This record gives sequence, C-alpha cells and structure tokens, in this order.
Amino acid sequence: MIYYNPLDKKCKSITGGIRQNETAVIKVFGDSSEPCLFVLQKDGSEARNFDMQPTSYGWRFDLTLEEPGLYFYYFRIGNRNAGLGELRELTFSDPVRAYQLTVCSAEYRTPDWFKGGVMYQIFPDRFYKNRDIPVGEGKILHKNWTDTPNFRMNSRGKVLNNDFFGGNLNGIREKLPYLQQLGVSVVYLNPIFQAFSNHRYDTGDFKKIDPLLGTLEDFDALVRDAAAHGIRIILDGVFNHTGDDSLYFNKYGRYPSIGAYQSKESPYAEWYRFIHFPDRYECWWGIDILPAVNELSSYDEFITGENGVLEYWMRRGLGGFRLDVADELPPRFLRNVRRAIKSADPNGIVIGEVWEDASNKISYGERRAYFQGQELDSVMNYPLKEAIIQFVRSKNTKLFRETVCMLLDHYPKCSLDCLMNILGTHDTVRILTALGGVLAFDKEEMNELRLTREQYAIAVERLKAAALLQFTLFGVPSIYYGDETGTEGYSDPFCRKCLDWEHIDEELHAHYARLGKIRGAYGVFREGEYKEVFADEHCVVFERRGEREVVCVCVNLGGGRYGLNFSGDMYDLMNEKAPMRTAQIEPNSWAVYGNIDIR
Repeated sequence: MIYYNPLDKKCKSITGGIRQNETAVIKVFGDSSEPCLFVLQKDGSEARNFDMQPTSYGWRFDLTLEEPGLYFYYFRIGNRNAGLGELRELTFSDPVRAYQLTVCSAEYRTPDWFKGGVMYQIFPDRFYKNRDIPVGEGKILHKNWTDTPNFRMNSRGKVLNNDFFGGNLNGIREKLPYLQQLGVSVVYLNPIFQAFSNHRYDTGDFKKIDPLLGTLEDFDALVRDAAAHGIRIILDGVFNHTGDDSLYFNKYGRYPSIGAYQSKESPYAEWYRFIHFPDRYECWWGIDILPAVNELSSYDEFITGENGVLEYWMRRGLGGFRLDVADELPPRFLRNVRRAIKSADPNGIVIGEVWEDASNKISYGERRAYFQGQELDSVMNYPLKEAIIQFVRSKNTKLFRETVCMLLDHYPKCSLDCLMNILGTHDTVRILTALGGVLAFDKEEMNELRLTREQYAIAVERLKAAALLQFTLFGVPSIYYGDETGTEGYSDPFCRKCLDWEHIDEELHAHYARLGKIRGAYGVFREGEYKEVFADEHCVVFERRGEREVVCVCVNLGGGRYGLNFSGDMYDLMNEKAPMRTAQIEPNSWAVYGNIDIR
C-alpha cells in the first residue's frame, strides 16, 4: 500500500501553500524497493524530475522553491504515475491528476485583527433608517419600510433601481449595540459613494458620501462609534466601472464637470473606451449605465496614487476594502490597490470578489496570482457556500469534505484564516429561501412565493446547521443582514429587502448570537488547525485545535447514532451543560464542544 496525503503532516510538513525559500518535507509511505520520482512543474514551464530518497518508511524529498507561483506535482513510482485522488489521497492513474502547490512571497502577511472575528454585510438603503431624507430628481422614496423593491421593467425594458427606502449611516450607528450583541467585529458596507441607483454600484463621485445616506461627518461618526463597540468598517470598492451619471462620464450633464461623454478633451476621456463617440462605449457586461474604465490609464493614479481615492478613505480609519469583480481588475492595478491600502494602514484588509478557487483562477485567459503575496488577503468563499448548502440540503457530506480539503490544500494558511465565509450576499438568493427548496422561475413568482410554515421550519433547522459550520470552520463568517432574523427572498431585488425589525425570529437570532459568543470566547478560531476526526456519508466531526484550546464540532444529518470520547473535560457550548468526557451524537443533530467553560 502506498500512502500520501498533503493534509497529513506526516506526509507534507506544511499544510496548504508555502512561502518562497521555506522547506516543505514531502514523505510518501510504502515499499521503497522501487525508485520514486517527485515530478514538479511550475505553471507555464516544463516539468522537472527529482529523485526521492528511499527510507525505512518509503521515500522523502525536501522541497524548497525560490519563486512565488503556482506549481503542480505528482509521483512516479517505478513505471506508474500516482497523484491526486478523492479527499487528496494518493491514487495511481493514467492520465495522472497532479496535486497543486501555491507558493507565496516570504513577506506575505494578512491582518491578524480580522481573523477569528464575525463579519456583517449591510446593504445600506435597507438596514435601518432613523429619519427621512428627501430624495433627488428621478428617485422614489417608499413610504412603507416593508414594501417590495421595484422589480418590473419600464416601457424601455429596464429596471431603473431608482426606488429607495431611506436606510442611512446614522441608522447603522443606532444599531451598533445590536451588532455587538451578535459578536460582530467588522461591518462590510455595500457601496456608499454618491450614485444614482439604490445599489450604488454606478459610482457618481468616489470622494463623496451619497446624500441619502448622510454626510462625511456621519460617516466619520460611524467609524468612530463602531470602533468604540469593537467593530471596524470596510467598504465596497467598485473600481472596474463608474456610473454614466457621474462626475467622470457625465452623460446627463448633472455634474459641474466636463465628462468623457461630453468631450474628447475631458480630463477623464482616457478612462473610457469609446467604440463610436459618444453613444457607443465599453461597459460592464453590456449595461450602458456602467461604462467600463481603463484601469491602466490615469485612472490608476486617481484611485491608488498619493492622495488618491484609497488613501483618502483609509486615512479616515477604515478597516479595508472588498473589491467588486476582482477578476476583471488587471493584475498591475490590483497590485497597486494593495500597495495603496497597505501604505495607508499595513493592517488594512483586501478582500476580492472571486467566485471560484482563487488560488488557480484563470480570468480573461490569464492565470491570477491572488494569494501569492502582492494582490489579495482574502476572497468571498463561494466554493464553501455551495458545499455547505449542498450538505445541509442533501444530507450527503461528499462535496463538503472535498471542498474543505481543496481549500486546506490550495490556500496559504494566512489567506485561509481570512476567508470571507458567506451563505448569502446581495448577489444571491437569501439563504433561508435557498434552503427551503421552493423554486421560482420568474420575477412575478419570486414576488409572490413565500415558504409555508412547515417549509420555513425545515429551512430554519437547515440554516442552524449551516451557520454552525460557517462559524466554526477556518475563515471568518459573514452574516448577510437579516439572515439572522429569518428574512426570505429570491434573487435581486428580493434578496435586498429591508430588514423587518418588527418581525424577528428570536430563536434563530439567539442561535446566531450564541455562535458569535463562542467565536469571541475561543482564540482557536483565529488561526487554529483544522482536522477531520470522523466522517461518513451523512456525518462529519472535526476539531479546531490550538496550543491550549480545542473545539469539537459534530454535524450528523443522517439516522445513525455515534459516541464521542474526549481526552479531558469538554463543555456543550450551545447548551451550557456541565462538563463531560463522553457525548452521544443523535440522528439529525449538531453540537459544538469545547474545553473552556463560557457559561
């Protein structure tokens, strides 16, 4: 029998990505009577063969790589190739599947303050308002906070996104104690810069707060008061495009500037690519209100340079930025974004919107280097989101276990601990609706359909299990506003309804608050190791372990019963029971045990 698994430190001394000039000891266990080659290929280069040293247990190779990059490797044992199999186990195959190794720069670090925390995402217009603010020309203010956002197309076949509910920055300030009670350590705000639409991804002025949200003084007060509650603020950086109704493009002449649409002599003209001036221009995914920018023009200096947009906001005490459509930002620009944020605050967090495995993503024909030290700290963890949802809906652990193994193997540890672990966002169906399993096929159905009482109860139980995984795995859980209160909704705009403060599911809210308390009490969630203890088709048990702390997480969605034996006293962290050394895992149940009493 031949054994190798890169997640087993007996086989690979460093789990996940490694740093340049750091030595990872590779061991393959088995009969060493045959020679074994370590076959290594840097992305885009020829493969090289290295003789592995025979040992009493098999073979050994000490691997040190001088250049950051993406590498692939497998083993040739005798005349057979062995590589990646299920759950990262070694398997003989032809053709062989190579393992991946991410090598980051020696200096690559991610912000410690972010690790172990809880994120809360807010769509500013729909969270909370503490007063009415008049809307401008062409905009509509809903009188009823619980109205459905406008979703029907106008006569020109467009949804204008010009209806507002009046949520504002001072409303968020007023709810800081609520967020603190959930254990929130960082608030991620969808765009707040001046714009025409309610989503504000059509930036009008990068250096102004949208008047419907408040003033610059309101923003500074939010950052200051949030810090007093132990919470940092990060903003949505929308740098791939602007609005057509903006200081820079000025299609409608509403700004006191000469925009690129108005004149080829505009100081902003080189930011945009016109196919036929002025009415045909490149825009984001064909949406004409979102003219795409040339990030490698003078725009780069405007955003990332001295006294640029990033420095301007970071100097006001921000925790960092989440970068919209990071895949569509050129690597050079992305490196400059990171440099600007880190120059203003070395502890600023840089999170990218990437929907796939970010370690090996190919975007527009180019391999991206997000986690090699010069671009991102973190990404939105969509692979884990899909795996958790599939697990709690199907009750099958396969995709969940494979995804966890992939992330552990591919990502550097410092990135892994910063992953933005989502279950829902402004771009996706609400998690309760997704777990309810009721499909809607058009906007009218989405507007009408609601979960029945029975469907809702099933969805809530599934969400409790999903949130428990979200909060206890590596990375940082991100709560999309209202998920903790029982908010339903299909895709945009139904996933962007207002948080109904008069109808909160208190049991679900208490579940989230408890998970937040557990994370706050245990340092192991910052950088603790992950280890799968047991798994079968329907049940998974894993540990998070540090020097003095250990947490054991059990999610059993099948009909079997299992016994747990602990090496010392452990506490049921969800139910505040007396210490125990054994526990029973019942069918369709979940539990979290820890060695520190937080009652």
